[in-house]
Amino acid sequence: MARHKSAQKRARQSEVRAARNNSIKHRVSHKIRLFREALTSGDRAKASETLACASRELQKAASKGVLHIRNAARRISRLALAFNSSAK
Repeated sequence: MARHKSAQKRARQSEVRAARNNSIKHRVSHKIRLFREALTSGDRAKASETLACASRELQKAASKGVLHIRNAARRISRLALAFNSSAK
C-alpha cells in the first residue's frame, strides 16, 4: 500500500478511473454483441440501428481515451464491412 499522501491519492484515482474504463468497455462490447446478434438473425433494419449505436459507443470510448482512436476506427470499419457483406 502507498505510504505517502500523494501516492494514496493516486491509488484512489487509479481505482476510480479503472472502474470507469471497465464500464465503458463493457458498454462497447455489449453494443457490438447486439449488432452481431441482429446480423446473424438476418434483421437488416435492426442491424443497421445497432451498427449506428455500436459505432457511436466506439467513438465515445475513443474520445475519452479508453480505446485508441485507430483501434476504434478499425472496429467500426470491420463492423460496417460485416454489415455490407451480409447484403450479398
